[in-house]
Amino acid sequence: MVIVGVGMACALHIGKLPAAIPALQAGLGLTLVQAGFLLSLVQLAGMTLGLGVGLVADRLGPRRVMLAGLCLLAAGSALGALSTGVSVLLATRALEGLGFLLAVLPAPGLLRQCVQHPPTLARALGWWGAYMPVGMAVALLAGAPLIGWVGWRGLWLVLALLSVAAAVVLARAVPAAPGHAVASGAAMTGVMARVRRTLSAPAPMLMALAFFCYSGQWLAVVGFLPTIYTEAGVGGALAGLLGALVAGINMTGNIASGRLLARGARPGILMAAGYGVMGAGALVTFVATGHPWLQFAAVLLFSSMGGLIPGTLFGLAVVLAPGRDTVSTTVGWMQQWSAFGQFVGPPLVAWLATRVGGWHWTWTLTGLASLCGLWVAWRLQSAWAASR
Repeated sequence: MVIVGVGMACALHIGKLPAAIPALQAGLGLTLVQAGFLLSLVQLAGMTLGLGVGLVADRLGPRRVMLAGLCLLAAGSALGALSTGVSVLLATRALEGLGFLLAVLPAPGLLRQCVQHPPTLARALGWWGAYMPVGMAVALLAGAPLIGWVGWRGLWLVLALLSVAAAVVLARAVPAAPGHAVASGAAMTGVMARVRRTLSAPAPMLMALAFFCYSGQWLAVVGFLPTIYTEAGVGGALAGLLGALVAGINMTGNIASGRLLARGARPGILMAAGYGVMGAGALVTFVATGHPWLQFAAVLLFSSMGGLIPGTLFGLAVVLAPGRDTVSTTVGWMQQWSAFGQFVGPPLVAWLATRVGGWHWTWTLTGLASLCGLWVAWRLQSAWAASR
């Protein structure tokens, strides 16, 4: 629970920005284009360095890398609070992105070290998959009131202190090498050898592709919810509450996946259910214009059932990684493709909507992602069955 709590504390840094954009526009003269860069810069580290950070975590140990990441995250947030211009804020946001990646990517490997009982590990990894939606929901819900009280700079400083506190708790509550010792440098295979082992095995590539199919369409649909709210005449605090609910309900699927895997459910079936409901939910969300509450119900189902996918994939990563010393490397590869999906998904949906003059055909892109995900789920089910 300490490790999961650390992840949720890190996710607050991702969710703080949407709530702060109006204050940043008023205080620093932030443009919408610059706001878009601030949103995407967090994904830049994951999109380019995911595999490398995974290698470092496998080499140095996940706990040590997580502690370094929390310190970088705290430093980036504190320096951001002192920003006098947009360029400085952009640079500190990039530092936060690197710290975030270092702090969350090694967590599944650390959980595997801490939890030796397989059913308990499956439940723990399901909870870990919920760290992002919970952190995002809390930030979306509490961000605006906190900014009204202490300002956006105060929010940045509060979260910097929270990251320091998370590092202290992690250092004290989780031993350096619980369960079994981290392999020494002499005993571990070389860096390039681990890369070859990870990338040459079919399972890591399939899991990375599965994350790509999930993350791209999830962010594309959830990211355009403000448009649905605007068309329905919803705004203000209610819009924030609805957005937080959609982001937060994703945790139900993550937690359920861990419990179901612990009870012997087939991972391919869970993933197929997630992709199938996501495809149908996106169809209703974009086609049922004029029925905003039906659209909202569909996107709630889309987000909650979609949560089955990341929770299942984190559970599979510790089983289908080529070896114990490549768990973080495998998760890093998954993280890299997840970030890539979040980077390209929303622009593709926006491009298609612009081309056809509305949202009514954008479900085709999310539908293609779901179909691809169904194929990957079938392949991963076969790989999982062969590993037993």
